[in-house]
This record gives sequence, structure tokens and C-alpha cells, in this order.
Amino acid sequence: MNGPYVMGIDFGTESVRVGIFDLEGTPVVFASQPYPLYHPRPGWAEQRPHEWWHALVIATRAALVESGIPKEAIVGLGADCTSCTVLTLDKHFQPLRPAIIWMDVRAADQARRIAASEHPALKYNGYGNVSAEWMPCKVLWLKENQPEIYREAAHVGEFIDWLTYRLTGEWTASINNTAIRWYYDRAEGGWPQDFYEQIGLDDLLPKFPQQVLDMGDTVGLLLPDVAEELGLPPGIPVAEGGADAFVAMVGLDVLQPGKLAFITGSSHLHLGQSAVPLHAKGIFGAYTDAVLPGQYTVEGGQVSTGSVVKWFKDNFCGKEVAQAAEGGVDVYALLDDLAQPLPPGSEGLVVLDYWQGNRTPYVDPEARGIIRGLSLKHTTGHMFRAIIEGIAYGTEHILRTFRQNGYVVEEMVAAGGPTKSDLWMQIHADVSNVPITLTAVPDGPALGSAILGAVAAELYPDVQSAAKQMVHVRRRIEPDAAMHDAYQFYVEQYIATYPPLQALIQATSRHVDAQSAEA
Repeated sequence: MNGPYVMGIDFGTESVRVGIFDLEGTPVVFASQPYPLYHPRPGWAEQRPHEWWHALVIATRAALVESGIPKEAIVGLGADCTSCTVLTLDKHFQPLRPAIIWMDVRAADQARRIAASEHPALKYNGYGNVSAEWMPCKVLWLKENQPEIYREAAHVGEFIDWLTYRLTGEWTASINNTAIRWYYDRAEGGWPQDFYEQIGLDDLLPKFPQQVLDMGDTVGLLLPDVAEELGLPPGIPVAEGGADAFVAMVGLDVLQPGKLAFITGSSHLHLGQSAVPLHAKGIFGAYTDAVLPGQYTVEGGQVSTGSVVKWFKDNFCGKEVAQAAEGGVDVYALLDDLAQPLPPGSEGLVVLDYWQGNRTPYVDPEARGIIRGLSLKHTTGHMFRAIIEGIAYGTEHILRTFRQNGYVVEEMVAAGGPTKSDLWMQIHADVSNVPITLTAVPDGPALGSAILGAVAAELYPDVQSAAKQMVHVRRRIEPDAAMHDAYQFYVEQYIATYPPLQALIQATSRHVDAQSAEA
């Protein structure tokens, strides 16, 4: 048990997960700890940084105790966090308000105005709509709606920037976050200063971290007092991390064109590497150097996926929850069993997964979920299957947008909680007619963070070498051609549903938001 070992810290939407790995990528232990998510208004989502830190201390100490590994055997540390999760900090780096997390879409109006600027930096949005999730939109909302906080903020950054500062005392930014959410383009000189001036945030750039590092670079060494609090030895190299899904690309070894990192969980992310720049409507990216220097990263995403499944389970499956508890089984496994025998299309149910808006291809924060085709025949199993199918249709809509613009996906490498469901993964493979690979460690973000920690500790010369040694394939799911054919009618129905209803749904979203503001 003397190691060496590396630690990967994965801050997700609902909990932090700490993993300890050997240098072959074999996990020794995982420990997790939840923290609250707050929704003050519809479309808003916030968290409190002190609750993140409290959870990290608990999870890190639990991992060390459960593993039995001496703390001195941990020689490198990396982390990933949700993005774009915006923090405003005073001159002492203390948070001035709760963090506005990635899924928050309150800045829809700011996003529309930023899109209207038509600045060349918007190539990363495919020259189309701008996502209200992105950094400038959220900060502009703060400047306009909470100006006293904006003025007092000496520092503005991401979740990962705050975390690495807490660990090392160094205020840096990751090129991953800055490229994917802040419009940073190293090939074009870095920050698009005239863009920030044009949208009314000319005073924001000095608040950003001034040092931008590649993922896997060493930010600094673990501070002695922090090490004592976490139960780790001081002086461990701490790697520059990034957004959870993009760090998962490292943990899945999706570091070359042709593969797609299929990151599942509360949301779905679809991330791939390109050898050439690619900018098109309905596609985010291709971001310069965001994962590896010299490559470009394309992105698609669905805001609400696993979160919709959980919503359905929590609010409408009381009988099934009780049955699962009585039988000592997982409730999701029970729901899978109810859905499995049903035909493709769930006998006419079509679900649009826009509970918190649409990320791509519409980039519409005011979109909301749709369930259509309901009849008295439909059961809990029908609804559960239809939600999973709707999520799969959303993924296929994104892959079609990729294909139409010259980016062809030959294989998806999946990670996240939904990979535990054979039904869910098979439906995805069938709908898109693309094989899905599962790795030995399905927790791609935690392993990816550990890989970055190994590089920062100089245990491997670079990220690619480390991933090749630490990522291993476990299983491959092949699509069923007959099922793929059967699903095509429903994919077309899914794609055709939203455009004629968009104006109505947006009007309703704005009406509800206005009522909430008055309350």
C-alpha cells in the first residue's frame, strides 16, 4: 500500500467524489459527500462554496480512512468542477454571494443582447444564439442586477479557480474553462478585449485570473494548513484542472478525432477532438487548445437528462420506490424492468428533455420540457422509457448536427451514472446507430483528474501518455440495426416538435419569470 497513488477530486452538480488511483488507473477507493442545490426562482440554480469545502473535507478524509493508504503515499492531486459556475470574490478571496452554477439560465436577456453584438468571438457559439450559461452572460446579469456585488468583486472566476486557490494559494485559470466558456482563444492572442468592451464588461478582465494554464500543469503545492484539514501531506503538486465533462475526456482517453466522450449524469455532454477548427450553428466550439495544445474541441450538450429521470422518480414513482425498498433493490433497476419489454417509441409517447432549457442545437434557455402522445394505456414503465428515449433522441439530434457539418462520430465512450443501466445505453446505441464503449473505470471525471495529478507530479511526461497507461476498455455495446430503423420515425417526431411551439413556450417562460420577479 506504499504507492505511489494519485487523487482525483470530482465536483459534480450534487456531490463531490474523491477517488484514489494507482499509476495503472486502478481505483483503490471512492468516497462521496453531497451538498445542497438551491433554486430561488425558476431557471435559477445556486450553491454555497463553504458547503463545497465542507463536503470535500468529509469525502477526502473518508477516502483515506477506507483505503488504509498512508497519506504520504498520495503524491499528486487533480480536480474537476462544474462549469460555467461563476463566483464573485472580495479582495481576500471570500465569496460575496452564492455561486451561480452552470445550469442557471437567469441571464437569458443578457445572452440575447450579447448574441446581437455579432462579434467574431461568437464563433465558439457557432455564430448563433449565445447560451445563458456562459461566463459573460452571468457576469453581465450580476453587473446589471446586483451592481454593489459586482463593484465589490475584486476577483471573478470559476469553481475550479476558487478550488485551486483554496488548495494552493495561487489564483490561476484553466485554459479549458477560459476557452469553453469565456471566449479565450490563445491562437488569437487570448482575451477578446474589444468583445468585452462591446458588451459592457470592459472592467471585467482585470478581475479574471491573469495566469492561464493548460490542464495538467502544476498550479502549486498543497498548503500546510489545507493539507492538515484534508488529512493529506503538505506539498503535494496540485494540477490545473477544468470542467468536469472535459476532464472526463482525459479519463476516457478521448484525445484523438473520431471518438466522442459521452458524459452522462444530471446532464449529457458530447465532446470530441478535431484536428482542424470547426465552427457551425448548433455546435459549440471548436475551442482552441481547450483539452490538448494543438487540437480543437467540439461540444454538444443537453441540460437536463439524468435530472429529468430523477425528477420523475422523486415525484411520480412513490409505489415503485416503496417496492424497491421492500425488495432491497435499486429503484432505477426496477423501473428499467418495467420499461424493458415495451416497444421502441413507448407506444406513441414523445418526450422533449428541455426541463432547464436547450443547450444545443437551439441554445434556448427559455425552452421547457414537453410530453406528448399520452393516453390512458400509458403506465409508469411507458413514461420512464419515453423519458430515456427522449434523451436519446436529443443526443441523436446533436450528432446529426455534427454530421451535417463534417464531424462524424465513429464511437462514443461513455461515463457517468446512466452507464449502469444496460437499457439506457442500448437505447442510445440503437437510436444513433453508433457503438458505445464502456471503460474499466466509468467515473471518467475522477480518473481524468487523477491523470492530471499524475502529470503534475511528473509521473508521466504528458496527458496523452498518462491516459494511455491509465484508461482501459471494459465493454462495447453494438447498436441493433432493426431497433435503429424502428426509432427513426420517433427521432423525426422529436426534432419536429419544438420549432412550431417555440414562441409559445418562450412567452410562457417569460411570463412565469416575470411573476417570480414580482413575488
